[in-house]
Amino acid sequence: MDADLEKLVESGKLTSKGAERLEQLKPGAFCLHKSWGFGRVAEWNLLLNQIVIDFAGKKSHPMQVQYAADNLTPLPLEHFLARKASDLLSIKKLAREDPVAVVRNVLNSLGGQATVSQISEWLVDDIFSEAEWKRWWESTKRLLKASGGFSIPAKKTEPIQLRGEGVSHTDELIASFNRGRQPKEQIAALEQITKFHQQFKEPEKQLQPIVAMIENMAARNQKMHPELAFELVIARDDLLGRIPQLRTTHIGLTLSKLILDEEKRLISILPKLPATKEKRVLQMLPVVLGARWTERALQLMQGVHGRMVAQIPRVFIEAGQTAELRTMLERSVREHTATSEMLVWLCSERERWSDLINPELLGAIFAALEREQHEAPSRASKLHRALAEDRQLLGQMFANSDIGIARDAMRRLQLSPLFDELTKRSLLARIVKVYPELESIITGAPQEKTAPLIVSWSSLEKRKAEYEELVKGKLPENTKEIAIARSYGDLSENFEFKAAKQMQTVLMRRKGELEQMLHNARGTSFENVDTSRVSIGTIVRLRHLGSSKEETYTILGAWDGDPDRHIISYQTAIGQALLGHKAGEVVSLNTEHGPVEFAIISIELAPRDEAKLVPALSAGSVVEAALAK
Repeated sequence: MDADLEKLVESGKLTSKGAERLEQLKPGAFCLHKSWGFGRVAEWNLLLNQIVIDFAGKKSHPMQVQYAADNLTPLPLEHFLARKASDLLSIKKLAREDPVAVVRNVLNSLGGQATVSQISEWLVDDIFSEAEWKRWWESTKRLLKASGGFSIPAKKTEPIQLRGEGVSHTDELIASFNRGRQPKEQIAALEQITKFHQQFKEPEKQLQPIVAMIENMAARNQKMHPELAFELVIARDDLLGRIPQLRTTHIGLTLSKLILDEEKRLISILPKLPATKEKRVLQMLPVVLGARWTERALQLMQGVHGRMVAQIPRVFIEAGQTAELRTMLERSVREHTATSEMLVWLCSERERWSDLINPELLGAIFAALEREQHEAPSRASKLHRALAEDRQLLGQMFANSDIGIARDAMRRLQLSPLFDELTKRSLLARIVKVYPELESIITGAPQEKTAPLIVSWSSLEKRKAEYEELVKGKLPENTKEIAIARSYGDLSENFEFKAAKQMQTVLMRRKGELEQMLHNARGTSFENVDTSRVSIGTIVRLRHLGSSKEETYTILGAWDGDPDRHIISYQTAIGQALLGHKAGEVVSLNTEHGPVEFAIISIELAPRDEAKLVPALSAGSVVEAALAK
């Protein structure tokens, strides 16, 4: 023992055990401190009962000898940090020429194991830049696996370990599977076995028991945790596909059978699967379900998350069923059953589905947003952002539409509570960009005199009822809300007052629109209609000149459209094209595939509208009558 240390021991300033520790901490030695990290002993000053340490962030730091003995860990010269501090250039060269040796040295210095994060802490900055480290580690990881001397876990957060002598990689893979206590752990271990299947010299002997265990586990989990059963069966199939010598021990346990058994629960199972496994199941559905596939696909698209909404169309396309997909999308848009996720996907993929980007799509978007607002009023909506932020979308919707349809859409947008006023004006301006003549709807400038509207008595009654509800119910209630909100004081910070006033603007705008509509409306029950030619209140039967396919349209008033029943307003493009023509004549109608010629086969009288208003009530006095009640 050093003589000076002996004196300190004799004087009681240092214990014998501490003196033995300090023998390893002479000037020039490397050490670690739990708080200050790596350091090098600079000098001893035993007369002052101190040693001086150079730490990375704390140069010439003095320590009492006993404290240093208790808190410093001496590092041997072969320790990675010591080697790096002594000869950094040699370590850099070794990292280029023998990266496996560098990792082995790091692991040995850390007790035989370390996470990727710990390894990077010792290499990044002084040996590699961040970008260089990522490239170096990707290639080094492959070398580590190939060397067989390291245990590489599937998860990045788990430590890489030096493998003990006599333990092969395949033995370790099997041991990892057997250690798994949860199905997810065993699935991850099985995927590693499949990945390195070529290393197994006796696969039937080594892996057949694992196949049996996986299948038993899948059978046990199917009822309570079907998503695990799917994952286990898919993982087993991957292994059987790589190693032909292996065989199933459950003949009926196939992915196809599992899909059939769990068909009704797929809507809740598939979102719980990893993306790759979810795709595997979806790709099998057309074969397994046959004709039911398209119906089931629509249910899945309407009931699950955005990832699957994007996956299912790819499966349709891969299966050569693009026409079926188009029909499904058209129906869901027309019937307003498309979910927000579906509509976001459709808008993002609109180059492929350009014929579906029309005014009907805007109606479906409004319906979806209204459902969202009802279910979760405060939640941010991807669909809301998509409509507001995509500056080309509305223009594409209305590029080929009738101006009357665009006008109706603008009015609905003005009345909608789904958007703030700034967003509304932005959306309206995008439609006006397509139809500049509609600018007066935004500016409030006087419009040209509107032609009288021919409407059915029943549709006129509905508009009148809406007007009465507005005037006698909603507006008075809104006035009360404004008064109550005003009583809260400080109108500049009064959210309730601002919201009530905004609603008042919406209601008053709708009141003005209804008054204009009712003033111009001319009610009819479609009596005494001229059936010698196509008129308002007739049923027209047409025959396609190319395919001989027949279609029937009932042409009624301005507010009577019902496309599902082939009832159209006389103001629509088809209605306008048919009016005035006689039976036997040929008319050209614009369709999504271009102009198509139809022959008029017959013209019949439409059913009489029995819901007639009081005869003495003229169309021009409907508003006055509503207010007088």
